[in-house]
Amino acid sequence: MNAKLMRLSEPSLPEESEIKQAQESSRLLAACIGRGEPARLRVIDGNEEIEVPISALRMLEQILAQMAKGNGVTIIPVNAVLTTQEAADFLNVSRPYLVGLVERGELPFTKVGTHRRIQFKDLLEYKNRTMAASKQALNELATEAQQLGMGY
Repeated sequence: MNAKLMRLSEPSLPEESEIKQAQESSRLLAACIGRGEPARLRVIDGNEEIEVPISALRMLEQILAQMAKGNGVTIIPVNAVLTTQEAADFLNVSRPYLVGLVERGELPFTKVGTHRRIQFKDLLEYKNRTMAASKQALNELATEAQQLGMGY
């Protein structure tokens, strides 16, 4: 598989009828998966059964849950390679800020010609590291606030 950014389609907001359908199908699929038994999808247009890995069914349930909230969804493979703008959009930061992370060595990258490219898996690792550091800092602040009797 090519490591370029693969989007099955550009995200578009679901219509009202799709939102209602996604709410119901998400609920039913979650209940089916929750029983712990192997689950299968049946194609209604024919008699053929399609076996789908349970991990794919969980992803489908998450997609439907997002659609039920009126959100569009984009799928990005973990091995995708993103431009600096795509990476910045994913992290919800400006492109100059992301370039600063790259230049300080906080985020690995490769060069394609003169352009920087960032692997999606590296973005996920960076995001997990920063979330863990933020959580630790918040816990330390809460502990200090309790020790000072600030009512937290």
